[in-house]
Amino acid sequence: MSAASDRSTARRTLIVIGLVLATVVGLALVWATRRVLVWALVAVFFAVALKPLVDRLERRVRRRALATLLVFLAAFALFAAVGALIVVPLVDEVGRFADRAPELVREAQAGQGPLGRLLERFHLLRYAEPGQLRRFGARLGDPTVGVVRSVAQAVAALVTVVVLAYLMVLEAPKIVAATLRLTGDGPAARLRRIGRDSSRIVTGYLSGNLLISVICGGLTFVVLFLLGVPFAAVIALTVAVFDLIPLVGATLGAIAATGAAFLHSPTAGIVVLVFFVVYQQVENHLLQPVIMARAVRLNPLTVLVSVLLSVELAGLVGALLAIPAAGIAQVLLREYVPAGRQALPQPADGEAAERPPAGG
Repeated sequence: MSAASDRSTARRTLIVIGLVLATVVGLALVWATRRVLVWALVAVFFAVALKPLVDRLERRVRRRALATLLVFLAAFALFAAVGALIVVPLVDEVGRFADRAPELVREAQAGQGPLGRLLERFHLLRYAEPGQLRRFGARLGDPTVGVVRSVAQAVAALVTVVVLAYLMVLEAPKIVAATLRLTGDGPAARLRRIGRDSSRIVTGYLSGNLLISVICGGLTFVVLFLLGVPFAAVIALTVAVFDLIPLVGATLGAIAATGAAFLHSPTAGIVVLVFFVVYQQVENHLLQPVIMARAVRLNPLTVLVSVLLSVELAGLVGALLAIPAAGIAQVLLREYVPAGRQALPQPADGEAAERPPAGG
């Protein structure tokens, strides 16, 4: 009896040790491949959003591959057009700035011109001396390798996400059919409902995010136009595109617009800075919860809490996936939690007192 008990204890101990080791190895693999997993997760996100468009077009062209190719080409053309609207004027302005750079440097060193007067007002003229400028130029070469590496990684990530999303959308019917064959008629119907509702949530999230960016860009254009800032439309479009990026997009757009306004005049820069400080509070605590609640059909408080928690736990990726994840979690609760447990009936007043005792 003692020997059998010892063998049982040793077996349980080995099982626990094996589970712990397997968990550690699994977490280590996830950490080692976290970059690829993030790319795959973002690809799934965009594949779910584009799949309804591909399904609708497939009913017209009768070929899945052609419908997928047309949808992705249309999305690429849209992004390329928006990028051209931003990049072409920006390159033109950079060329003009490069032509005027020597003159601006001479004016700054003499305390003349807008930049020179600004440096003189803040007692920064000593940093415009030729020796200081040469030292700053030498230091700019230090992070160049890091910048090039970051750009290369961003391009690789973009290409990988696009290819993964394309293949996911193309192979979606086969993947869904194979998954449903492994279940059964009852679970298959439930999985179809979950997939349909999840796709609606992701699409609603993207449309809501796009609406918020349009509002941000439109208000930015009005403010810049009233202040007389040059290229107000291009700057506003840049701010709208940046605002699509969760967590840091609004801040990047505010920096770009405020910098352009300060180059126009200090007064315009201060006004634009105050505008963005106020607007970001309104967007974060009013526009985003209300619009996302309507688009994803979530309570505004749930939207705000899920975004705050996800940003704290997972940063940029958490901010991107917080609202869709909360909506999908709601769908899963509705499907798998019994209705009686979702909303327990409350006993009427006095019901417990009037109920006859057992056996009475």
